Amino acid sequence: MTQDLSKFIRKPEFLEKVVSAEEAASWIDDGMTLGMSGFTLFGEPKEFPMALAERGKKEKFKVNLFTGASMGPAADGSMAEAGIINLRFPYNANPILRKQINEGEAFYIDQHLSHNAEYVRQGVLPRIDYAIIEAAAITEDGDIIPTGSVGNSPIYVETAKHVIIEVNVSAPAAYEGMHDIYIPGPAGENARCDIPLCEISQRIGTKGIKVDPAKVRGIVISSQPDIPSPLFEPNEETQQIADNLLHFLHEEVRKGRLPNNLAPLQSGVGSVANAVLNGMQKSGFKDVIVASEVLQDGVFDLIDAGVVKFAAGTALSLSKKRVDTLAEDLEKYAGKVIFRPQEISNHPELIRRLGVISFNTALEIDIYGNINSTHVSGTHMMNGIGGSGDFARNARITMFVTASTAKNGAISSIVPFVTHVDHTNHDVDVIITEQGYADLRGLAPRQAAEAIIENCMHPSYKQQARDYFEEAKAKRGGHTPHLLDKAFSWHINLAEKGTMKLDD
Repeated sequence: MTQDLSKFIRKPEFLEKVVSAEEAASWIDDGMTLGMSGFTLFGEPKEFPMALAERGKKEKFKVNLFTGASMGPAADGSMAEAGIINLRFPYNANPILRKQINEGEAFYIDQHLSHNAEYVRQGVLPRIDYAIIEAAAITEDGDIIPTGSVGNSPIYVETAKHVIIEVNVSAPAAYEGMHDIYIPGPAGENARCDIPLCEISQRIGTKGIKVDPAKVRGIVISSQPDIPSPLFEPNEETQQIADNLLHFLHEEVRKGRLPNNLAPLQSGVGSVANAVLNGMQKSGFKDVIVASEVLQDGVFDLIDAGVVKFAAGTALSLSKKRVDTLAEDLEKYAGKVIFRPQEISNHPELIRRLGVISFNTALEIDIYGNINSTHVSGTHMMNGIGGSGDFARNARITMFVTASTAKNGAISSIVPFVTHVDHTNHDVDVIITEQGYADLRGLAPRQAAEAIIENCMHPSYKQQARDYFEEAKAKRGGHTPHLLDKAFSWHINLAEKGTMKLDD
């Protein structure tokens, strides 16, 4: 085994630390905090969390699980099924864990992704007992070469009491050299200077994660590939949203507010994002820069098409088709793609400096432009805020997109008042649905309401929204007119009658 592993574990003394996943899992005690690599299904350890979950089916214990963002079936899936997660941080998309969170069986801290490392660094959260990090290789100097995500791995390694490295021998060797690991250090006067990044393609850090060899307690071997992300093909509705977004960008160029290559672009994930990225292939834009947190299929398609010249993020999120060709693709994209820690990819300083254009999906929007990204009917967590807030507050242009209705028209995605606020109207520039878009820049709240109702709402809800707005102006007035006794009447009607249409 030692001879076979030497090309993956190139620091000789680390070869003596290879243990089984079961042995590593036996080191975990009830109440411990684990910091795992992983972000949007890529880069998560596989063998260790599954071994821990198996142990959890026989023994009673719970742990706190900190990651980069959402995880796949090996971590969130198996550990949630075993019921061993006490606290989850900072993002989740697993349906079993979501149910446990909403039923109060597991606690969940939903936080801006750029803030995670600061909380860990400052000691606000429980100290990490074990950092468990997936690696493509360990260098001669003992540095960890991450796989398909960086996420929060560097800060977890830096602050953890112990480190377990899961070396994935199936990970493409081409990962090495694609990471730029920069840690800003502690905050404070004379302690932290500007992040020295002025162009997205610059390298300012190391190719691997530095680790104190004394903290490395064990190395687990894995050969499981990353789980592909579902590929959301555009439908007529999402394609129209994408067309409206691209029309807005073309108008910004025509008016001289954006150059022909736009500005660095950040996109969320999902069907609308894919439709936008697909649409950019024929948009006429060239030499576009992507400065996002997640790099999905569409980004690589745009590199192939000559539209995108460089892309930076913290993680991959790829379909099965792309996963199957990952090894050769990584070699092809060397020099055009880079991965950084999420405290850098999502850092407010860099987003503002680079003038990023941001678009993310909203769950619910109100007539004044406030955004609910996370809570169904104000109470039940869907996934989390992720990095949308990092970009919304700091981007050059912040766009939120959504279909105007859901559940076959029973729900209007635009309502009088959102039931939960993740992004205030102060951080929102443009609202886009399949009906059109509302540019809110330079508009007062009353003007914004008129623009959103007229340009973005579904026709079946427009008059209902107009009636609310006119009554609010007449009866209550104010800078932002509202009727407190009717602000959530649409949601109440939905709960009682199954529709937001008040006359049904």
